[in-house]
Amino acid sequence: MTAGKKKISAKPSSELFEDIPVLKRKWQAALKPGQTLPRYEDVMLGSLGRLADHIAVMKNDSGVLQISRSGRYVQQWLQDERWDIPIAAVSPDCATVLSEAADCALSGGQPYLATAHCVRDGMVRTYDVLALPTASRWGTTLVGTYVNERAAQYNLLDAIFSTTDDGVVSLATIRDAAGKPCDFQVVHHNQGAARLLKLPSASLQWRRLRQGGHLLCAAEVMERLFAVVTHGGRDQFELDSDERNLRLGAHAFGDIVSLTIADVTALKRREASFRLLFDNNPVPMGIFDKATAKILNINDAAVSHYGYSRAQFLTMTIWDLWPSGEWENLDEALLRFDDTNHFHQDWRHLKADGSEIQVLTYGRCVAFDGRDGFLVAIVDITERRKAEARIAYMAHHDGLTDLPNRAFYQERLTQALERGAPAGKRVAVMCIDLDLFKNVNDSFGHPMGDRLLRAVAERLKAQMGSGNLAARLGGDEFAVIFGGGISPNDAGDFAGRLIATLSAPYEIDGNELVIGASIGIALAPGDGASSEELMKNADMALYRAKQHGGGVHRFFEKEMDRQAQKRRDLEHDLRRAFAHGEFELHYQPLVDVASNRISGFESLLRWRSPDKGMISPVDFIPVAEDIGLIVPLGEWVLREACFEAARWPGDIKVAVNLSAVQFRSRNLVQVVVSALAQSGLAPTRLELEITESILLAETETNLATLHQLRGLGVSISMDDFGTGYSSLSYLRSFPFDKIKIDRSFVKDLADRPDCVAIVRAIAGLGRSLNITTTAEGVETTDQLDWLRAEGCNQVQGFLFSAAKPASELEELLVRFGARVSQAA
Repeated sequence: MTAGKKKISAKPSSELFEDIPVLKRKWQAALKPGQTLPRYEDVMLGSLGRLADHIAVMKNDSGVLQISRSGRYVQQWLQDERWDIPIAAVSPDCATVLSEAADCALSGGQPYLATAHCVRDGMVRTYDVLALPTASRWGTTLVGTYVNERAAQYNLLDAIFSTTDDGVVSLATIRDAAGKPCDFQVVHHNQGAARLLKLPSASLQWRRLRQGGHLLCAAEVMERLFAVVTHGGRDQFELDSDERNLRLGAHAFGDIVSLTIADVTALKRREASFRLLFDNNPVPMGIFDKATAKILNINDAAVSHYGYSRAQFLTMTIWDLWPSGEWENLDEALLRFDDTNHFHQDWRHLKADGSEIQVLTYGRCVAFDGRDGFLVAIVDITERRKAEARIAYMAHHDGLTDLPNRAFYQERLTQALERGAPAGKRVAVMCIDLDLFKNVNDSFGHPMGDRLLRAVAERLKAQMGSGNLAARLGGDEFAVIFGGGISPNDAGDFAGRLIATLSAPYEIDGNELVIGASIGIALAPGDGASSEELMKNADMALYRAKQHGGGVHRFFEKEMDRQAQKRRDLEHDLRRAFAHGEFELHYQPLVDVASNRISGFESLLRWRSPDKGMISPVDFIPVAEDIGLIVPLGEWVLREACFEAARWPGDIKVAVNLSAVQFRSRNLVQVVVSALAQSGLAPTRLELEITESILLAETETNLATLHQLRGLGVSISMDDFGTGYSSLSYLRSFPFDKIKIDRSFVKDLADRPDCVAIVRAIAGLGRSLNITTTAEGVETTDQLDWLRAEGCNQVQGFLFSAAKPASELEELLVRFGARVSQAA
């Protein structure tokens, strides 16, 4: 730690166990509907307080995990105060656990709690490391990581010595007047030593060996210890005592002797039964000469497995079992075997019939008939290797189409970019989406859809040349890589041919299936140098192709990126606006045609940005729906509208528009009940306006929700009637209180007979079904006259008033009667 820096202490364990749940709840609370990960700003900024010193922020920069920021406590733990450094630059014990926590958090999409055991100066410290994956506004993924010490530290060396079954004794040399060693005194020992020497620990400590009473006092042991002290170095020997076999190892450090004692009784007994176990072992085993590699012995299992007779085996060397191509590797392995006294490796072996198998060998040095040899056990792993190869293949290929999957595709794309960059060669990426594929699934079922995907894959494979790769990314999304310096013209021509190929009819089980394909193209290095950037841009080009009706290909253009950035900025601004209360409600009057009085107001959401002024709902409502913000925003609108309406005269209603996304949240009824209860507004004074899109999706569930709302006493109105797909069938499925005639029919009432006919039909339908009809967008007295003549019940539009803030409604209510009379 740098001089002058204040040391940051770990928080007590009680605080630690509070911090981790708090951070997890903070992460969970920041996760909005529709998000894969919460935003970094929502989780890691703001109210961290005392936790900030324990937080590090990591990011993935081109495949390299980096520590972007770190608090003071984390810096002390890392032993590094730098920011923006690769994780490999810090202490390996810290780097390992940080990598583990970050990888698991990112792959699982959830907070991940890891444990770090760091050894510093012989002391073991245990830390908890909580990784919180977050998304950033720049499109990258950041991992906020909390670090704190969990438990008391302990001495590693003491812990090892105290827990081992072997005995550990430290002896101090006692010398006579001539300086020769004449005795030893026990200055340290562990419990294992007391147990093996059969003495109480207190009696053993400080005991001199010449006092006798245990096996270390034996003359042969003393002589070996004197020799070690006198000549230096180390010694190892065995003692047989009390039907026990003990192995002693002595090492002198000046006048201190470190002595280890191990009970090898079981080992000796195992060696005694070696031949029995060798002969009857079901695993093929053999012994070969260390010097000549000649096979000295073989068991029955090896004879049976390899197909050679015992007599044949005993005339062979181990070279006869290895293919000649493996001999050089075998030479190297035998040299390592000689040095390390073990043998554990997989090989190719030959059987007597010439067939090749894959084996895993385990070996060790043994003495056999007075000769140095190697004992080798052999496990046939041929079938296991085949299964592993199949598993490896399946891990990189799509199980349905047998095309490479997303992971393999990303790997190959990265390789293509690395090869192409030095040579300046273009690499092309094509993202392919099937047009009308959903229709096949909906009409014929998923089994037919799966067969169609396999047929598409076969056509894709047939179009791939050498060095190109087609993959299935998921669903009906495919992708292609072109390396080798492809030109834009060649890429465009290929995309056109591919669209034609994939769009040709498919004959499956007597059914002719017709789909199409849309393709987005990005070219490296101009459209991106990394696989992530290239795929992102190709996907944007595909989106543009789909916007143009499908069946076409589009190249990535910088404008697409600008539009995507504009969209991301709008998403960010929307979240900030909601958090800072930049939204407000305006109210447009609903005028009763018969009485010429205001019967209600429609609440309309407005966004007043401090930087950009008023932003049109047309621009921000679809984005709010896409990112899930419309749910909390819609709840706010309901509460605000009900509170405001509660201050109006008792005969004035308020209408609130509902989004289809709010229905998917499944708590809409509870939200309405809560808004009514908190405001005190009578349910009969609340109108909820929906569009046909709500009834297009999950009809039974949404109809049940509508009936629940209706059961509260709330009125239900269908907005934009006549502009959708099947409005008449919806009027049969649910008893609406009101239908609103879209402004597109009102606009041309005076000039187009067809608009008059449509308005007349809707108004007549309303009278027949006892449903109120409201005409939107009334701007002229001629339009009002037409609507009155056709029997519309309600009107709204600029002829009466634009939408006004709540503060201006009282004046509007006071003055409106005269204005309506004059307009009429």
